[in-house]
Amino acid sequence: MHAFDVLGDPVRRRILELLADGERPAGEVSAVIQDEFGISQPGVSQHLRVLRENGFATVRAEGTRRLYAVDPAPLREIDQWLDRYRAFWTQRLDALGTEIARGRRERRRTTRPAEGGDPSAGT
Repeated sequence: MHAFDVLGDPVRRRILELLADGERPAGEVSAVIQDEFGISQPGVSQHLRVLRENGFATVRAEGTRRLYAVDPAPLREIDQWLDRYRAFWTQRLDALGTEIARGRRERRRTTRPAEGGDPSAGT
């Protein structure tokens, strides 16, 4: 399965969001996902399995619990793939930053009293 196929599912993306905060027991992940998406525990287990089999999550046993965590390697690969396209939005964000700064300067200029003038003048 291609990485974007794995991440294309909103349930799997949400699971990764939960795991990004740190290792979590399968039962905790399942409870959140069941509550938010209304799917069964076996359904959540299937999503966890897809994430694990495609390298996005790891699992370790601790007694009877299964603890899941994000494996960052495939996310780094996606980031590298996206790198060639990043310029498309970086230039626009840089331009937006410039326009925001220009607007702030203009507001400061128009809200300051004239230099050497009496700020209470004209009232």
